Amino acid sequence: MQKPDPVKIYLEQLEKTVAQISRDDIWSVIQELMEAWRKQKQVFLLGNGGSSATASHMANDLNKLTIVEGKPRFKAVSLSDNTPLVTAWANDTDYEKIFVEQMLNFLQAGDVVIGISCSGNSRNVLRAFEVAKAYGAVTIAFTGDSGGQLKNLADRCILIPSSHIGHQEDGHMILDHVIANTLKELIEAEPISAH
Repeated sequence: MQKPDPVKIYLEQLEKTVAQISRDDIWSVIQELMEAWRKQKQVFLLGNGGSSATASHMANDLNKLTIVEGKPRFKAVSLSDNTPLVTAWANDTDYEKIFVEQMLNFLQAGDVVIGISCSGNSRNVLRAFEVAKAYGAVTIAFTGDSGGQLKNLADRCILIPSSHIGHQEDGHMILDHVIANTLKELIEAEPISAH
């Protein structure tokens, strides 16, 4: 008896998951980010583990991939990238505060905080959203499955509708590329006189 092909199964399941991601939710996030770009607000990205890598990648893409000559640039920072600062806050206070304490140096009303958490229940991401909301920042969640607690804290949330962590993380990277590429097109079409 022939064994099932795990590559075929994974990719077919991923295709089904991607097809179910809400396009309306993606557009609502794009509109929030365009508004932040127009007002030259900061974008902070954060996550743990694989989501930390996605936060770094998306900060890279927002800062570089969206550049249109003669127009303002995004101001995006991944709060997962400064290892000395992350470990200092984790060691001296609590791991739950690693993102909050970094944000407090910079956060202003109207800034955007993008939290990436497959479970939607990471305490340090939830805490960052609580503080972001108190400061008048816009909160955007990339999460998975049912969204966890983060879904209810977020102003905007995109769910990757799968219980498979791999599919959730794959979906979050797809969101990064879809959003960044679309933002570049919108920035290209934006009248220069608007700034």
